[in-house]
Amino acid sequence: MTRISRKLPLSFYLRPDVVGIARELLGKKLVTCIDGRLTSGIIVETEAYAGVEDRASHGYGGRRTARNEMLYHAGGVAYVYLCYGIHHLFNVVTNQEGVPHAVLIRAVQPAEGLPEMLRRTGKQKPDYSLTAGPGALSRALGIHYRLHNGEPLTGDLIWIEDALPVPEDAIVATTRVGVAYAQEDAWLPYRFYVRDNPWVSKAKGLQDT
Repeated sequence: MTRISRKLPLSFYLRPDVVGIARELLGKKLVTCIDGRLTSGIIVETEAYAGVEDRASHGYGGRRTARNEMLYHAGGVAYVYLCYGIHHLFNVVTNQEGVPHAVLIRAVQPAEGLPEMLRRTGKQKPDYSLTAGPGALSRALGIHYRLHNGEPLTGDLIWIEDALPVPEDAIVATTRVGVAYAQEDAWLPYRFYVRDNPWVSKAKGLQDT
């Protein structure tokens, strides 16, 4: 059976509204084909990071380092970084070159390649922890910060496919996770998830506590 791909065009990522893009990514399919093994998941949780004016962003204040350099690339590439030395966090870079906007993908609902996801994670069964949380989903989908930071999302290793939009009444907007250091910006409603979806992470932002 031939697999039909509806890969998002580069123009999707080059738009200026990172918060809107984070919302629109819900329901779309994140796909990887790494070492010839195809895996995918429906995006059910995202967080927007709005660059130089967002205290929670790696690009706040125009900060630019070797670690976050890919954040300043034109939209349509992956920004993957290592968190706590163990978690590989996958972000979608958006906007134009020089504007450090990105969307963190926080959770996906497994769709294709489940046996490979279980093999990569060492799990015996597909409970929610398989892909709920940004580190978990990267491990299941085979995304690695050394190998895939800067990977074009219009290529053949990592891409996102279009889908019908999630109904507005099924989207929850709330605060982001683990950004209390961002002062008042920690309260921005920049996290989105699909209401009642069992694959959404159980982490809580300030508004959820």
